[in-house]
Amino acid sequence: MLRSAPVTVQLNPELKAIDALFQDAGLVRNLRGKAAGVTRRMRFERATPKELSRAAPSPRLAANGVQWLPVPGWEKYSWLWHGFSTRKGGVSRAYCAEGAEGELNLGFTAADEREAVVRNRQLLAEAVSEDLATPLITIRQIHSSVLVVSGSGDAQGPLTTPQGHRGDGLMTDEAGLLLGIQTADCIPVLVADRKRRAVAAFHAGWRGTAKRIVEAGVGRMRLEFGSRPEDLIAAIGPGIGVCCYAVGDEVLSSFESQFSYAPDLFREVYDTDPVRTKYPMLFLTQRAPGHSPIGPSLHLDIIEANRRQLLDAGLKPRSIQITGGCTSCQPSLFFSHRASHGHAGRMMGVIGIRAH
Repeated sequence: MLRSAPVTVQLNPELKAIDALFQDAGLVRNLRGKAAGVTRRMRFERATPKELSRAAPSPRLAANGVQWLPVPGWEKYSWLWHGFSTRKGGVSRAYCAEGAEGELNLGFTAADEREAVVRNRQLLAEAVSEDLATPLITIRQIHSSVLVVSGSGDAQGPLTTPQGHRGDGLMTDEAGLLLGIQTADCIPVLVADRKRRAVAAFHAGWRGTAKRIVEAGVGRMRLEFGSRPEDLIAAIGPGIGVCCYAVGDEVLSSFESQFSYAPDLFREVYDTDPVRTKYPMLFLTQRAPGHSPIGPSLHLDIIEANRRQLLDAGLKPRSIQITGGCTSCQPSLFFSHRASHGHAGRMMGVIGIRAH
């Protein structure tokens, strides 16, 4: 019986050069016949939600009852207003249990009363700036990389959303204003220039992160205010953690097409359901590994993704603070759109330059 000799395939030198270019750009050339999905996901580290969760710090209680999170270490900048809200405090009744105390919903949602939200925004401005009349400027967020430079012309009252201004980043070098970014799982990022006294706030969901909203925002600060990366400090506020942020292949593809370090941002997370742990045989299927709905899910570390963008923009690692706290697995402290299946209020990250 004749046996055929094994065939050795030599890769064309031109294809080698192409693969090298793809690798430099953080991409992978599609190889016909190569298994999809399963082999790709084997690259990611595996963990349980408990191993990846990050506890939130204890909030500060303001005199008006608002509980909020200041950025650790930023208290030494006496000219700087800053902080991240929680759901604690306020007058909203839309998202709390009957008979419970009011909450600090800061978004004009369909379920809440406008008067309650207006009052909550005033309370947050008072808690952070110690003045109920401090103008709070927000923006109509659209999950983009659009940036808006704000000034006193936008502050037509104590609570302002500039007419027609849409985007996901606000910045200013004018004193006496608070810039606010709304979140309910997405990541709020605050940046301040210690030398030129300019500030910015960014809303980074996965789409905005893939569009480099924070990296582009630091570049815009350099253009508008002459900011230098070595003079900047940044704070990443509470958002959905890698412990809870399960995503699909479309998110993975978006990040792989943009970032060479994309594999560092994803984890395979195993369900810690006690029933599955005790009775694993009940959940076996005949489907091929990687094609069954049972098993590990792909999770994105969107906090780390934004920290990497700050580093790429030139900030030093010690200049970046991560406040901590997962909005999804700590629902008693934070609003979470995902954990509450869409029935959630909104929090804010705020920053401003203290009025003299």
